[in-house]
Amino acid sequence: MAGQTGADTGLAEPGAQCTQQGHRTYARRWVLLLMVSLVSCSNAMLWLSFAPVADIIAEHFVLSMAQINWLSLVYLVVSALFGVVAIWVLDSVGLRGATILGAWLNFAGSVLRIVPCAVIGTQNPFAFLMGGQSLCALAQSLVIFSPAKVAALWFPQHQRATANMLATISNPMGVLVANVLSPALVKEGEDILLMLGVYAIPAGVVCLLSTICLWESVPPTPPSAGAASSTSEKFLDGLKLLVQNKAYVILAVCFGGCMGISYSFSTLLQQILCASGYSNGFSGLCGALFIAFGILGALALGPYVDRTKHFTEATKISLCLVSLACMAFALVSLLQGQIFALATTCSLLGLFGFSVTPVAMELAVECSFPVGEGAAVGLIFVLAHAEGILIMLAMTALTVQCSERSFATCQQGEDPLDWTVSVLLMAGLCNLFSCILVLFFHTSYRRLQAESSKSSSTQNACPGGAGRAGVLGPSRATPECTAGASLEEPRGPRSPHPVCCRATPRAQGPAATDAPSRPGGLAGRVLASRFIDQAGPHSSFSSPWVIT
Repeated sequence: MAGQTGADTGLAEPGAQCTQQGHRTYARRWVLLLMVSLVSCSNAMLWLSFAPVADIIAEHFVLSMAQINWLSLVYLVVSALFGVVAIWVLDSVGLRGATILGAWLNFAGSVLRIVPCAVIGTQNPFAFLMGGQSLCALAQSLVIFSPAKVAALWFPQHQRATANMLATISNPMGVLVANVLSPALVKEGEDILLMLGVYAIPAGVVCLLSTICLWESVPPTPPSAGAASSTSEKFLDGLKLLVQNKAYVILAVCFGGCMGISYSFSTLLQQILCASGYSNGFSGLCGALFIAFGILGALALGPYVDRTKHFTEATKISLCLVSLACMAFALVSLLQGQIFALATTCSLLGLFGFSVTPVAMELAVECSFPVGEGAAVGLIFVLAHAEGILIMLAMTALTVQCSERSFATCQQGEDPLDWTVSVLLMAGLCNLFSCILVLFFHTSYRRLQAESSKSSSTQNACPGGAGRAGVLGPSRATPECTAGASLEEPRGPRSPHPVCCRATPRAQGPAATDAPSRPGGLAGRVLASRFIDQAGPHSSFSSPWVIT
């Protein structure tokens, strides 16, 4: 009949069918990952640019140490207040719009910070510094929630944890640069303008690159079954599901608390160490080791978790080791002349703490599926920043001035502070959060189960789909039997259709619209009941630490 197409009859050309129903990856996913990483790195540099030289900044602008601390603390306050709005923007506007907006806010904030030094006679320099930091804090809320969403929407299952790791460690990479660069640039008050200008340059370059290089938020064809149903829940419904998810709440509160401790540690490290007689240069070195070893640990842990899917085990073991390292730091930081011991404890804190952050973010997405990645990860960061504010305020409130510390190297013009009770509080809270998470957090990996269930359902719908072609590979499969599989590039000029990873033919006609083939069906009420029943307690999609 004239005008009738294959789509009308439930039939389609073999190549078109494989392209429409299959999964495919695009090389430009690495460009998006790079842009998100660069914006996050630049933003982190601006965040902690003042902390390593807090005493010199305070003396030059005639500010108190409390005001200097608020230049870093404002990041946590803004994220806690506007984090939910940022999550909505990320899910509504998309990755491209959120990243470009974050890049422009980041650049604007970096320029505003320069005004008190560049314009002679500026009244109230603290207002300009705080205004610039506030704009950068808004940018952080838009960018820091993005890595898990980039990994889920653009990367296949076997690359998600690695992609999340690469984007996540860009933030501590910026902190590393700030800890090394600020003490190197600022020796006295006149050097502050140079420091602010140096930090504004990468912010401007990243803003320009993001505006030019980012073209789309989602790929034309999803890379996995999970990506096809990403953000399948509405925003408010997703938040409601997160609050009702016991495993997610435990993970968010406990791991968010550990992240809040790391924020407080990075911000207050120079003030803690200068009170014990250590120089700004050594404090910056300890901060750099904290980040550097965290990055090295993440580079090793990300691929391992991608291969084994041991999200829960990696998170619990890492937090236990972080607690031990935090107790060691609380004791060593109060002693004088312990350079090697301090450098070692800071390195271990980063190795076990920062390295597990991308793994924990993937775990949050797994235990909260089908809630969108932006909401699942963003809410943890909001709680982390809120807890970081409370922890930092408590630590500073518990300090007492001690004029007897003649060995202190702090230059803010006030008596040095005694941080004994504060660092012990930090270690105690770290142990508390770790114990609660280890004892009470148990979950299955819902996204992996859903993807496996969809794959199994598609194979069952095809006679012989689980046979030789499905097990040994696609070499004997026909093009018509490649729907629902992951797409790769064609093998050669004789192959008219993309080669698919599995030969899993799709039912044609009305049967082609069954529930497993729909994104909504992937996250439906009967998501993976048959698969869960079949999966043993040590399957690759269920943690062996799950108590049933």
